Amino acid sequence: MAKMVVTGGAGFIGSHIVDALVARGDEVHVIDNYAGGKREDRFNAQATYHEADIRYYDEIAPIIAGAEFVFHEAALPRVQYSIENPIETFEVNVNGLVAVLHAAHQGGVKKVVFASSGSVYGDQDTMPLVETMERAPKSPYGLQKYIGEITCKTWSDVYQLPTVCLRYFNVYGERMDPEGAYALAIAKFIKQRTEGKPMTIWGDGTHSRDFTHVRDVVQANILAAESSVGGGEIFNIGAGKNRTVNDLVMIIGGPTVTEEPRLEPAHALADNSKARTMLKWEPTVALEDGLAELKKESGIA
Repeated sequence: MAKMVVTGGAGFIGSHIVDALVARGDEVHVIDNYAGGKREDRFNAQATYHEADIRYYDEIAPIIAGAEFVFHEAALPRVQYSIENPIETFEVNVNGLVAVLHAAHQGGVKKVVFASSGSVYGDQDTMPLVETMERAPKSPYGLQKYIGEITCKTWSDVYQLPTVCLRYFNVYGERMDPEGAYALAIAKFIKQRTEGKPMTIWGDGTHSRDFTHVRDVVQANILAAESSVGGGEIFNIGAGKNRTVNDLVMIIGGPTVTEEPRLEPAHALADNSKARTMLKWEPTVALEDGLAELKKESGIA
């Protein structure tokens, strides 16, 4: 049994990574301070949970020591929250990452896989989004993920700690948070439908996103960890298809209500060719299938 550590392993994406590692027979340790709350469906009885804050090296170093891989999912992810609380989010999302990387280096970890975000791109005139594009974050959260990528590369260069950065695009699936930063539209639409309310469309519904199922994101993490890459390389993890908000409501089905548009990027679409080539990863869950699962789970006709 290989020792694995998942920071933020009691969160949406992290809990799915924990499940996949446990299913492989790994010894899985979770570091989480439960800032996002405790949900029973996000706990795995075969994993070991440590209530600790990633900002505090002395708390996390003994847990990380001796791990083969560290999957760093812990963060304060909400864009608006980062705008309102830049100091707190920098402490967690930047200083916390430094503490994890230092603990991994000191503890002999073979590789750290860092959860970055497509938000580092900001507004771009050209689609699809390619890893070589200039980063232009439009929020402290996007900036913090950008800094995180640079930090991982520095730890690989200076300390020879293998790292890989995965830029997630609009992750959705079972256990997602309707108030969270990931797949906000899908999560809220499902919640509104289960409550018998109309789905709220902000603007004309033509905004598009690259919705990526959490199972595909989990597979990308495992492939990245086991791959030969480890010099701080960056990979887009997106389905490679952008779908509009209008597409979502059509697939989910049900009444809608329109509100004033919000200030947000019009489109997002990942070029995932680098991940396909270097990680041998490819998305497998079509949006229609992923939404059908969520509708069934939520009891939506």
